[in-house]
Amino acid sequence: MTRAAKTRQVFYVEEPIFGDHADQMVCRQEPCGVVVCTPHIGAGDGPLRSQARTAALLEGLIAEHGLQSYDLWMYTPMEWPITVNLRPRVTIYDCMDELANFKGAPPELRERENSLFDHAELVFTGGHRLYEAKRQRHSAVYPFPSSVDAAHFAQARQQPADPADQSALPRPRLGFFGVIDERFDTELIAQLAARRPEWQIVLIGPVVKIDPAELPRAENLHYLGIKSYTELPAYLAHWDVAMLPFARNAATEFISPTKTPEYLAAGVPVVSTGIRDVVRPYGEQDLVRIADGLDAFEAACAQTLAEAGSPSAQARAERADAYISGLSWDHTWHQMHLLIEAAAHQDEADTTGRVAADD
Repeated sequence: MTRAAKTRQVFYVEEPIFGDHADQMVCRQEPCGVVVCTPHIGAGDGPLRSQARTAALLEGLIAEHGLQSYDLWMYTPMEWPITVNLRPRVTIYDCMDELANFKGAPPELRERENSLFDHAELVFTGGHRLYEAKRQRHSAVYPFPSSVDAAHFAQARQQPADPADQSALPRPRLGFFGVIDERFDTELIAQLAARRPEWQIVLIGPVVKIDPAELPRAENLHYLGIKSYTELPAYLAHWDVAMLPFARNAATEFISPTKTPEYLAAGVPVVSTGIRDVVRPYGEQDLVRIADGLDAFEAACAQTLAEAGSPSAQARAERADAYISGLSWDHTWHQMHLLIEAAAHQDEADTTGRVAADD
């Protein structure tokens, strides 16, 4: 969205905040150019009525800014009801994951996704495995695996100061950043920590849909909480291995972790479980070690630590750098932009054709 904001207005609508206040849309412009809009909705109504009130705020936003022609970019089908009265030039469904497979997914999600498929001109998927699952459901589905802001994460290679909440930990350090939820293999991490008490395991990110009291605990397990995007390179700079310890379940079947290229751009070797969009291309090109099960995952981490600084480690890092050099959010947005404009022109042509036929 920051790339899109360089050439157009971008209004990013967040989830509503409910409270004892009148309905209003609170907007702020970020330095990147994106206008972040947060609906403030009076509490007390059920979901449908609350969404209707959010829809009214959204329509008011469009009217206030005089948006005669605009594109609608949807990340979640659950919010489809707030958009049904809008008349966008192009509707894009950016399908980042198979949300219906997540723990606690509402039963309406699949029905609303079907409606979104019916109305969208374009569907983008967050990876190739998800593309394979969605391409039969729409005539214009395009895969866009995670790209990377390589320059941002490459700051880790400049050896910034070790963050205070990590600096006292001995080495080696094996780290993970991301959401800790049902996709995260807590059992694997618990067993790894027990087998290797000399390894310090650093876990960064929010705990979601898991009772924090049920998380594994050990002297060498360190939960550092949420960190900002800006802070991540400093943590990565002082890790010996970056991990993708995802469970193999319905919630991870279609994921394409953004952190894979981010870890590599930071210059940190990576060990992952066998997630399809990590295996292909990263595992197949020997950019990342793939290991499933405790024994294999432990061995892969140990091997990665043992070969640090060796010619084989250097060769893998050079291959990773070459691959990362072909990824950029600028390129991703450019390709998306071309598809959006083509869809808009096709719709205009179709409309002209219908008018001519009616005449």
